[in-house]
Amino acid sequence: MNTAAATATGLPDWPYPRWIAHRGAGKLAPENTLAAFRLGAHYGYRMFECDVKLSADGVPFLLHDATLQRTTNAKRLWASEPGADVSAVAGDHLWGALAQLDAGAWHSRHYAGEPIPTLAGIARFCIANGYCLNIEIKPTPGTERRTGEVVAQHAARLWHGQSTPPLLTSFHPEALEGAQAAQPELPRGLLLDTLWKGWLETALTLDCQAIVCNHALWDTSTVTQAKSAGFRTLSYTVNDEWAAQRLIDLGTDGIITDRVDLFSPA
Repeated sequence: MNTAAATATGLPDWPYPRWIAHRGAGKLAPENTLAAFRLGAHYGYRMFECDVKLSADGVPFLLHDATLQRTTNAKRLWASEPGADVSAVAGDHLWGALAQLDAGAWHSRHYAGEPIPTLAGIARFCIANGYCLNIEIKPTPGTERRTGEVVAQHAARLWHGQSTPPLLTSFHPEALEGAQAAQPELPRGLLLDTLWKGWLETALTLDCQAIVCNHALWDTSTVTQAKSAGFRTLSYTVNDEWAAQRLIDLGTDGIITDRVDLFSPA
């Protein structure tokens, strides 16, 4: 693990704020859109989490789901097009087609016409305003390593010369391996929804700087294990005050929340 800049605690320097807005602004705006980032910023958030995958022609863009049906108008827009498969995974479509979709109307009429953003577009917004970003690498199945490589390459280029790089995280070790091979200087975090056998050793092998867990997995024992191994400890998705206070009392480092209207990041 890179310990070039160590704090008095013995852990690597951590330039990120504690509070992180999930997918931009949680459920208050259409997730993974620039509108959501703007709303999260309105509530005072200075760090955002988003999901990034690749289009068929290799453009990194923001989307959580494997398909386009829940958060875009692809089904309605493409229904009359011969041969169009609206149920196909999003990563099977070219960016030119994805860029035409409405990613806001599903949420509310106020956001109708909001496009799917590229990673480049979100990077410009964050850098211009001094915001931090947690990029969850969300690969199309079968493209885990390549997605990690490409996202890391784009992130390194987009944030070149910036003092605080994005934090790259993934549930897929293969994606983090790709990111590590392509741009080893970018910080990485292993996402966990269960504490599967070898989770700590895997994070060490991947030279991660953070472990990002379902918040229920953190307790005194697991926090101690992670911190003793040199990791920062982050949690998702924390939407209740009691859960947030428990994590603060445990001494964890980051809280990802939908409730940007409930928790003041100050």
